[in-house]
Amino acid sequence: MNVVYIVTHGHELPDGHDDIKFIGIYDSQESAEAAVKRASLKAGFSEAKDGFFIEGYQLGKDHWTEGFFTYLPDKDDQ
Repeated sequence: MNVVYIVTHGHELPDGHDDIKFIGIYDSQESAEAAVKRASLKAGFSEAKDGFFIEGYQLGKDHWTEGFFTYLPDKDDQ
């Protein structure tokens, strides 16, 4: 089983929206953790170290298997 590890970072903006950053794709959990350590020293990331997320994905497999719905708020909801 071939697995890659995707590293992202997310935090909530003052307006309530999520800000997600794609850090990279790595060939092992260890290299993904090393990337988190490197990024956590950078401006912004160093103040939000709890926003890192590592997730393993098996190659050659569908990971989103259902449809989707997009919610667009009315102007009155914003």
